[in-house]
Amino acid sequence: MQHALTARIAALAVAGLALVGTAGALPAGAKAGDVRATGTCSAGATTKMKLGLRDGRIEAEVETDSNRNGQVWSVRIRQNGVLVHNGTARTAAPSGSFTVRKVLPNKTGTDTITAATRYGGQTCIVTARI
Repeated sequence: MQHALTARIAALAVAGLALVGTAGALPAGAKAGDVRATGTCSAGATTKMKLGLRDGRIEAEVETDSNRNGQVWSVRIRQNGVLVHNGTARTAAPSGSFTVRKVLPNKTGTDTITAATRYGGQTCIVTARI
């Protein structure tokens, strides 16, 4: 009986240490509660978005990677269907990608953020909710 109790305590201690070890396993720059989404592109590029709540606002980061430096992409970001960013971004070395960061108000309820990036005939779209 005493041996079974000791074994259970040891198992709980190991499980607790495993949980503590995973708390630091987030990627650099990521925070607990961040939302990540991968979008689709019409050709060889990739796109993704990260949303996070920061100081009562929504931080949105959109990244498109085409593996080509110097391309000027148009970037449109919508929050709940309303255009909140309309600009351009240039892909840069070493990866041929760009990142656009936008801080948005946190509206009541769930916010839907959609980003569309376009270069030439290629379009990428990514949507996330927070």
